[in-house]
Amino acid sequence: MPLSALLAAAQSPEPGGSLDEAAKQAGNAAGWVEQNWSTWLNTGLRIVLIAAIAIVLRIAIRRALTKLIERMNRSAQAVEGTALGGLLVNAERRRQRSEAIGSVLRSVASFLILGTAALMILGAFQINLAPLLASAGVAGVALGFGARNLVTDFLSGVFMILEDQYGVGDTIDAGVASGEVIEVGLRVTKLRGDNGAIWYVRNGEVKRIGNLSQGWSTAGVDVMVRPTEDLEQVGTVITEAAQQMAKEDPWTERLWGPVEILGLDTVLLDSMTVRVTAKTMPGQALGVERELRWRIKRAFDEAGIRMIGEIPAQAAEASAADPTAGMAAPSAYASATSPQSLAATPIVQPPNISK
Repeated sequence: MPLSALLAAAQSPEPGGSLDEAAKQAGNAAGWVEQNWSTWLNTGLRIVLIAAIAIVLRIAIRRALTKLIERMNRSAQAVEGTALGGLLVNAERRRQRSEAIGSVLRSVASFLILGTAALMILGAFQINLAPLLASAGVAGVALGFGARNLVTDFLSGVFMILEDQYGVGDTIDAGVASGEVIEVGLRVTKLRGDNGAIWYVRNGEVKRIGNLSQGWSTAGVDVMVRPTEDLEQVGTVITEAAQQMAKEDPWTERLWGPVEILGLDTVLLDSMTVRVTAKTMPGQALGVERELRWRIKRAFDEAGIRMIGEIPAQAAEASAADPTAGMAAPSAYASATSPQSLAATPIVQPPNISK
């Protein structure tokens, strides 16, 4: 029965109308309600059931993801204070990575669950979803073309985090900028450069990444000595200094291998260069190089080996003063018979002897 009939039945009968006609309309309305109340009840219960299942499922999945992330963070914090934790685990990096992954998973789960529930509710009302889905597809394509850079940044950030290409505390070269990673986001990565500047790099602009903090690093030191030094003594002194350094903290953990002398790198007329290298903990190569130079210099001083740039011993000693250094060179005019003196002597008229 159309809605107009129900409204007409609900209105009070006009004074001129008959009671039989009003009773007939009321009966028709009651019959229509009696015929459709089961459908209404079925549809309402179906909608409530869909909404309840969607809400419960969304809450359960979000709680499960949150507990999983908390467990990952607790496992990272449990080994943070140990030696293995210092080498392999960065708690802040693990925390940010897990939080980012959890945020993505929660958002995807909520979108899928609530989107599916909304479509099922619309289907319960017997609404044709084909035009709605077609319109949504066209809108999605238009939005993808208009915000393609944003979508590219987001997808690149998701894959960078999932693949663990870098994390907080890593030193990376991203092409457009380089420095230490201080924050990893789904759209932007924050880097602190060597001069302290903070770089905001969009993830979609990063075409290649060089991570200097993964695996291990190499510390290299060039030792320049005079070509007259004994190479066997130079190698022995460097080896002893490196072995002593490897036995002391914190270099015991930072050195991942013995210090090796690769040999002569260059040989010139006034110098020769000995190349020294060592495998170190990621990101600790610069500190190891400085300490190694310090110890080699002290060991050379104790062994009497002079490096390039120092003042030679013979030049440092004061030489005796030359007594003739302050005397002027002899003059040619000192001799009366010298050509210079004769040329400078004035001509004197001879005396007149005729008188």
